[in-house]
Order: sequence, then structure tokens, then C-alpha cells
Amino acid sequence: MAKPGGFMEYGRELPADRIPTERIHDWQEFHLPFPEENLKRQSARCMDCGIPFCHSGAIISGMASGCPVNNLIPEWNDLVYKGLWRQALERLLKTNNFPEFTGRVCPAPCEGSCTLGINDPPVTIKNIEQAIIEKGFEQGWIGPRPPLERSGRKVAVVGSGPAGLACADQLNKAGHMVTVFERADRIGGLLIYGIPNMKLDKAVVKRRVDLMAAEGVIFMPNSEVGKNYPAEKLVSDFDAVVLCGGATKPRDLLLEGRSLNGIHFAMEFLQGSTRRLLNADPLPLISAEGKDVIVIGGGDTGTDCVGTSLRQNCRSLLQLEILSRPPDTRQADNPWPEWPKVYKLDYGQEEFKALYGQDPRNYSVTARRFVGDENGNLREVHTVQVEWVRDANGRLGPQEIPGSEQVYPAQLVLLAMGFLGPEDTVLGALGVERDERSNARAEYGKFATNRAGVFAAGDMRRGQSLVVWAINEGRGAARECDRYLMGG
Repeated sequence: MAKPGGFMEYGRELPADRIPTERIHDWQEFHLPFPEENLKRQSARCMDCGIPFCHSGAIISGMASGCPVNNLIPEWNDLVYKGLWRQALERLLKTNNFPEFTGRVCPAPCEGSCTLGINDPPVTIKNIEQAIIEKGFEQGWIGPRPPLERSGRKVAVVGSGPAGLACADQLNKAGHMVTVFERADRIGGLLIYGIPNMKLDKAVVKRRVDLMAAEGVIFMPNSEVGKNYPAEKLVSDFDAVVLCGGATKPRDLLLEGRSLNGIHFAMEFLQGSTRRLLNADPLPLISAEGKDVIVIGGGDTGTDCVGTSLRQNCRSLLQLEILSRPPDTRQADNPWPEWPKVYKLDYGQEEFKALYGQDPRNYSVTARRFVGDENGNLREVHTVQVEWVRDANGRLGPQEIPGSEQVYPAQLVLLAMGFLGPEDTVLGALGVERDERSNARAEYGKFATNRAGVFAAGDMRRGQSLVVWAINEGRGAARECDRYLMGG
């Protein structure tokens, strides 16, 4: 145990973020560093409880409870408290290939199931995790470690998001020759083009990709399997294939006026913004500058649209959320160690509130129609309030409230309502069977598809999920692929 009674002696403390009204003028990360002494005090709050739910990785009520990659959290908390940072790094890297990613973008289900969190604020696990990995890079403890021997087997990994990178990293460590195919111009998948730079600096992604390349992983950007790279060539040239292409088919909102100019999927908007930043293009593909923006959807992608729109100097902004406002504290039907479904301000909403004094989210509301001008350009969005009621089968659903219609000016609408599943190109070209949700059919824990030697992992297999689940699946698929290649 780090410090007996530390959880009673110290309160939860996080490093300050950059001031919202300042950080919206650039694209740099907004978290500030934390002194080592503060980190030691925070690690001292870990109770070393008898059953550490923080690294359980269980699914409770359909949500992750504890860390999906089973991080050995009490162990590295104890080591940080004692100042044994290198040993803490070794324990962290035993389970997580990329703590520098999860320490920045993971919603921290580990903290939601922290035992201390039953009646006190939980341990700052996510912040300590990021501090450990960054200290490892600063001190030069992390460097290329190519395998001592090669197996002679070749594996193709399709997709370079967190699942693909984790799979490639593990297979390379096992001695196989790994080639990662990525259709975009940069390696990293959603880590590059799905998450804005202020949340995950692209230099952090490049640092890891360069390290993997130095260890022997071959990266093939601008290579879309099924289009400019034949799928059958992939199968014939490699001993095994792992599909990690993600769930990139966005959910649409097919309302009257959907075809008007100015209505876009969120990822089109976010990708264009990142391309502008990385390539120094004069304008993003879609710009919020000087426009009335409405973001439809309240998840992480919607938050990223809010933060990006503010940095592009939008004129006004509104975020529509069809769900009801979450409660401020856990409710009886959402007990520990479930993920706490409570109200919070994420970074984008925090920035908007700092500017305008309120949360940009409008809860229990849905769009009814889009209205344009004579030139086919979006002019306004008509909305209606909803209430959630149970049908005859006891299922909750939204019902419109008569007389609650409102009209908002808008020249840009961003649809951030999640994703329906993977695109058809790769799966169709390889003849991979789908499940009832259109994902690649492959049993969790085995990851094998109906086609011999072809595996699937990450969002392409499980549907839209967290970065940490993608790493979990990439690691698991690598293990099963290795068994297939080596016979055990």
C-alpha cells in the first residue's frame, strides 16, 4: 500500500488546465504538467483495496467497469509514491501499449470503479498513468527494442488506429514481420484524424509510430485495401491478416432538407480541420468561421466539434442532445462500480461556458427539419422538445411535446450521432461474414473470421467503442493470430 491512510489524509487534486479563454486561440494541448510531489500525494490516495475493481475490465449494465486493458493500477500507484518511476513504467507497459494515448483521451472507467469513489472522489488514475509514460520518454527509458529473432511469418494489419497499432506492436514483439496498411496519408487512424490536436497532439502519435518503425514495423499509408491495393493480394502475400479498420460509417439524420449545403458529418469537419493544421492548408475543408453552428449529438465527437468550432471563430453555437440531462450525482439504479452516468462539463462545453456563461447543450430536444434559402444553402434548423416515456413493452423512447417547437439560425450543422459500423470495402472484398450489427463476425477472445487466417479486432468487430477497448482487442487478436501462425 502506497501510504496507509493516505486516502483519508489527501484529497483529490488534478493539474490545472490552461485558461479556456486563452486556449481557444490555438490548437495546443490544454492540460498543464503536475509537480512530482503532487503526483506522489495523489498516488498515496490509492487504498490497495483487497479487490481492485479499477483494473477489472468487466462489463456491467452494458458499460465498462474498470480498465479494459487490466492496468495494474495499485502496483504502479505504490511505485510512484515511493519514487520508483522506472519500475512503475515497467508495470504500466505490461498491459498497455500506448499509455500516452489513453492517459490523454480515455474517459477513465478505472476511476468510475475506484473503491475510494464509493464515498469520496476517486484516485486520479488517468493523470498518474500519463505522468508515468511521459517520464519514461523524458528520461530516455523508452527506445527501440526490436525482437532478437524473427519467426519468418508475415502479417498484414489493415488499419492504423489504436487496435491496429496495438496488434502490430504485439505481433512485432513476437518476432513476426508486420506491415500496417492505412488508407489515409498519415499513420494513426482516428488518433490522427478523429481526435483534435488540443486533445491529443499529433506529435505524440508520430513519436510512437516512429518508435514502432524503428522496431521493424512497416507502415504503408495511402494504401486502401480493396481499392488501390487488391484484397486477394493481401491474402496471398501474407501468412495472416488482421482487420482493424474501425467503425467509420456515420449515423445519418434523414430529415426534410438534409440535402441542403451546410449539413455535414462530424468526422468530415474534424478531419478537414486537422488536415489544415498538419498541412498548413489555407482553409479547412469545412469551416465554422463566422457561422451559426448547431452540433447534433452529445458524445465525445460532439464535444470535439464544439471545441473545434470555437477555435475556428464561429458566430454562435448550440449543441442538441436528445437524451435528458444526466443527474449531478449517482442514482440508485447506477451504483458503484458501474460507470457513473452523471452530468459533467467536458473541455468543449467548459470553453463555451467560459465565453458565454452557460453550457451549449440543449437537452431533451431533437431536430425536425432543415430549412434553406433559394440557393440551397442551410438557413435554419427547426427543433422540438421530447420527453422519454415507456411503451407497452417497458422500453423508453422519445415522444415530441406539442407546442415546444423552436427555430434556430444555422449555416453549419454537424451530425455527431455515432457510427453504424464498418464500411463495406475491405470486408466485402475478402468475403468476411457480418453479424446482425453489420460488424465483422468474429468471436471475442478468438477474433477469427469465417475466412482462414483472417482475424478482426477493434471497432470493426465490436462496433463504436473506446480507444482502450481497441487496444484490448488489438492485443487479443495479436495473441490469437500468433497462435494460428505458430501452432500454439
